[in-house]
Amino acid sequence: MTETAKKKLQLWVEEHHEDFLTMRYRVEKTLFSGESDFQHIDIVETSGFGKMLFNDSTAMISERDEFIYHEMISHVPLFVHPGVRRVLVIGGGDGGTVREVLRHPGVRHCRLVEIDPLVVEACREHIPVTSAALDDPRAEVTIGDGVQFVATTDERYDLVIVDSTDPVGPATPLFGPEFYGNVHRVLEDGGIAVSQAESSLLELDAQKSLLGILSAIYERVHVYNYVNMTYPGGLWSFSLATKGQLCPLENFDEGRVESSGIEFRYYNPMIHRAAFALPTFQAKELAPYLTGFADTRKP
Repeated sequence: MTETAKKKLQLWVEEHHEDFLTMRYRVEKTLFSGESDFQHIDIVETSGFGKMLFNDSTAMISERDEFIYHEMISHVPLFVHPGVRRVLVIGGGDGGTVREVLRHPGVRHCRLVEIDPLVVEACREHIPVTSAALDDPRAEVTIGDGVQFVATTDERYDLVIVDSTDPVGPATPLFGPEFYGNVHRVLEDGGIAVSQAESSLLELDAQKSLLGILSAIYERVHVYNYVNMTYPGGLWSFSLATKGQLCPLENFDEGRVESSGIEFRYYNPMIHRAAFALPTFQAKELAPYLTGFADTRKP
């Protein structure tokens, strides 16, 4: 077969952000494709990014850079809170966040609440690098609506991680005030809530909306950034809100990171601190909602 013929046979999967940005990945093999009650799910083997999970044609994870997202959503709050024992993860059916949480031996129980069982099943079969931790005896997988779970549960947690997709489809209620009020309810005093907070470059209005909700409910609200290859724009954020006065910088003990013995691929003490140093445009736009970072608004 000629090189021209090979190029014609190449299969690409595309993700479109609104009507002005497209990201493309070359597919070597389709591993899974299925329709759930909530979305269409694809897992493909790609050239350069390894296995990738797509929900409704939107990239969720790639083997090449998933560790960045999962380390930053997990270890930042875990090294701020003095003693996390119980964790609730809402969304994140691929299992990567649970994997990182359970690397901390002090965590005794981690409940994953995922609305779509097909995501969990497909990732268990095809992406063990993230999903294997779901078999840990400290992990408990609950298939159900995270919004309903926090509204009705009597359980309490030191840390709640909202590992959600974008605020469309089944994830839309995860960006609402009633949901975050109930997350506050299930947190122990001094607890932390961390959420996927979109991109300041592409979805600044969505960030403002989320932080506006959080700032009306939580005692302290912060934003921190990370970069990866898979998400449009590259620069994305997490929100960190506290039921109490824990500060992600003042209450961060670098010595705990060093003594933990955990080997990271992205996270480290310098990354932790630098993540809260917001770009000027972002800090200026989000200033009305943030706690204690007036100095980051200076050029």
